[in-house]
Amino acid sequence: MLHQFQLEDDGIDRDSDIRSDYFTKNAPKYGGLIEFYRSPARVAWTPTGTNVPDYPKLAQLWWQNVATAVTGERTPQAAMDNLANQMDQIMARLQRAGMSHCAPKLNEKKDASQWLSNNAAPWSKLANEKPKGETVSYEKLIQAWKEGRVK
Repeated sequence: MLHQFQLEDDGIDRDSDIRSDYFTKNAPKYGGLIEFYRSPARVAWTPTGTNVPDYPKLAQLWWQNVATAVTGERTPQAAMDNLANQMDQIMARLQRAGMSHCAPKLNEKKDASQWLSNNAAPWSKLANEKPKGETVSYEKLIQAWKEGRVK
């Protein structure tokens, strides 16, 4: 989950957060996110700022469902499927209620195979989700780092 910022909407000013020294120094680690939220583009692409519709209701669903996976009550996949269904229900209710500003618009439900891809997110499941680990010597890692490589 990306960091949640709420910029100037509802009278809460978090613009100072996004412009803080910390985010200035660490901006390269966020893949353009900091630059985006500092730019006028954020208004063009996110007319509600960075607000999530009814964030309190959606956030509590996350912890409830993660807990069922952590305790073993459900598999992680079943917990995330349940989370998605519950979030869809809330978003559909908000859509029907006709929020005054940027109401959610849900897509039709489709088979997962129509959404998943090997070329772009959301990704299809890998054939081998847990490949065997590999030990790389410290010296090789340092050399790769110096050369700007991963390995």
